[in-house]
Amino acid sequence: MTLMHPREVEFTLPIGYTNGDSITRRQGAIRKMTGRDEAILADKANQRNGGKLVTELIHSCITQFEGEEKLSRQDVGQWYSADRNYVLLRIRSFTFGPELQAQYTCPACGEQMQVTENLDELPVRSLGASETLEDVRVELEDGYWDQDQNCHRSVTLTLPRGIDESAVAPMIRKNPSLGKNALLARCIRSFGDMPMHRVEALGAKLLADLTLTDRRLIDKALNRAAPGVDLLRDMECTSCGKEIRANLDMTHFLALD
Repeated sequence: MTLMHPREVEFTLPIGYTNGDSITRRQGAIRKMTGRDEAILADKANQRNGGKLVTELIHSCITQFEGEEKLSRQDVGQWYSADRNYVLLRIRSFTFGPELQAQYTCPACGEQMQVTENLDELPVRSLGASETLEDVRVELEDGYWDQDQNCHRSVTLTLPRGIDESAVAPMIRKNPSLGKNALLARCIRSFGDMPMHRVEALGAKLLADLTLTDRRLIDKALNRAAPGVDLLRDMECTSCGKEIRANLDMTHFLALD
């Protein structure tokens, strides 16, 4: 791939995108954000739907993608969330620089810690050249009891995509927990011996009825299996010394100051 402009930089998707021809493509190039992209961020419709905003921004900033003359918004929406998050980080780092001002609060003593994160140093796990993305199978401890008192103790999930993020964004705005249930429900490929039409009919209710023990098993399995950027930060409280694990603080992610 030949970069045509000094404001372009190459990227390689951690997973990759297959567009109907069974060929997985991962190489592309992005440009720095411009005033047009600032307008995308300011659009109220995009602000109400984080999934749509990410799709619009990535679609606007991509200049090249292998095997494609021009990616459509629908193409970007079909990308896995892990790939979208990775490219979004690259766009932000390329435009504003890798430093990100973050703040974390210790759950034990309430101490607020100011940390300068380096986006270029975040760990990234990518599939190898011969690897393919597999569905994630989770063996549950308590399981889901259906209306016939049958217990289903295994669930198979795929990783979420941009279209899933966009679909559940309104629910996430109202209630993040219910929104997460809706997102996971869209990722289920099988649930024990339950017919898929029944799984789809139950939707988010199925996830809501699982014990927190089983929910934690699902979260851990997805985190272990998912390629992409590791957004979990481990640190020690500067006041009480407690070990803290928190998601990367994205409050100032797209703010220059």
